[in-house]
Amino acid sequence: MAQEILIIGESGSGKSTSMENLDPKSTFIVNVGKKPMPFRGWKSKYSTLSKENPSGNYIETDSHSVIVSTLKHVSENMPDIKTVIIDDFQYLMANEYMRRANERGFDKFTDIGLHAWEVANAGKNMRDDITFIMVGHAETSTDLQGNRKLKFKTIGKLVDNVITMEGMFTIVLFTEVSPDPEGKIQHYFVTQSDGTTTCKSPKGMFTELKVPNDLKSVIETINKYYN
Repeated sequence: MAQEILIIGESGSGKSTSMENLDPKSTFIVNVGKKPMPFRGWKSKYSTLSKENPSGNYIETDSHSVIVSTLKHVSENMPDIKTVIIDDFQYLMANEYMRRANERGFDKFTDIGLHAWEVANAGKNMRDDITFIMVGHAETSTDLQGNRKLKFKTIGKLVDNVITMEGMFTIVLFTEVSPDPEGKIQHYFVTQSDGTTTCKSPKGMFTELKVPNDLKSVIETINKYYN
């Protein structure tokens, strides 16, 4: 069973940029949004996996079945890969919803929730030495008492009724952009909830409420905690 991390944040808050320091020799990226990665030189570091390029460490797809089969392939056939990232997970759900927008009834929402669960579950079932990371956007939800909380964004309550994504992960980190004491803008991961987010991590894993948004450093901290 892989170690899992869920990264949640607003657009432009440093979610994808946090991958910059990862070693491409041991990292595999599934680009669901099919957008250029937001760090210098990414095309020279990540090449598309194919029959002609079996050592490729990157694919672009929004098909849940292709993602599930790719995760299985990486787990079983690519022993050098230690980190697998799905970015941006929202497009997996949103693109399927748009393709099926003309369908009537609620079955499509059940299907979308099921497909999201299948991808997350496939990540969970990867090799023990793999860190599986899902990256997605945040949205604000309101409970019956009127309390507002930031959570993982889906495409509505009909999908939320099928799956609670945060419940499938032990570690849920939120991105934050704020100035340091000198006024310089910095990007962070928030490691524990203050009651306004679904953020969480095991007790004592991180010594600070906010840590730099560097996934390489985060993975090292997690591995040190467990091992």
